[in-house]
Amino acid sequence: MVAAVDTSTMKIAETNTGIVIAVRGANVWKQKENYRYTRLGPFIFHITEENRKDIFNTLEKAYFTPTRDQNRQTAPTLQQMPTRLAGLLERWLQAMLTKTMNGGLILFDGSLTSGTTDTPIRRMKEILDNGRDRKNTVLAFSKMTNLRVNGCLITDFALDHRPPYLLQTLGLRLKPPMVTLGDVYVAKLSKGNCAFRLDIDHQIPPESRIEAVEKLLGNDLISQSYPETLRLAHILCTFTANEVLAMQHFITRKCGLQIINRPDIHRLLFGPFGKGENYS
Repeated sequence: MVAAVDTSTMKIAETNTGIVIAVRGANVWKQKENYRYTRLGPFIFHITEENRKDIFNTLEKAYFTPTRDQNRQTAPTLQQMPTRLAGLLERWLQAMLTKTMNGGLILFDGSLTSGTTDTPIRRMKEILDNGRDRKNTVLAFSKMTNLRVNGCLITDFALDHRPPYLLQTLGLRLKPPMVTLGDVYVAKLSKGNCAFRLDIDHQIPPESRIEAVEKLLGNDLISQSYPETLRLAHILCTFTANEVLAMQHFITRKCGLQIINRPDIHRLLFGPFGKGENYS
């Protein structure tokens, strides 16, 4: 069995006191010829400066055991809350998969880097330990990476080999307190121009890592070196424009909110040369 996890978040509206956001996650798994999925959400939150700490701490305590470092940390800022809540949901979905699957491949979106506020080391270790106890192998695919060798991104190295192939990286060091709990590879699994950073749990023997990638190639569709199961997870959790309009309509009726379009200051000041807030 091959399974994948992904989450997404979207800002729905702004209010006088905060923001309205939506968070959604998706689990996709493939067994034999069939793909199945479970979508959780959208979960809609009205986050303000007054309630952001309570919302985050309540969700974290409900689904995870707080670490010693987290007890000293402050709650995310209002601007950080959308991605932090999506991160909580993603880690919980990953933990559930590693606790319920047996002898399968579990695909993560992103890397196995830990030590950040989103991914404490102990939490990621628990996820990997649970997967290992049930004979699962975690493969983490990163669409973007900042890792470089001699000034070049590791995914830009072109080898004179026919795909599929793995290029193992050695001696890569991250700045403390960040650590990687997996060995890092460059994976080019099919023809095309794309290659990805692939992290594989470093406590799995090297032969088993290669065997896990071989099983992925034999049990899932691979397009542009990317697994179909992980691609579907991304698509199923992403919000469409129609869904955003529907959620806006829901909150106006349910909560009596009035949505007002905020004027674009860049357009007002610079006319056609104003690119908007997202490009400032």
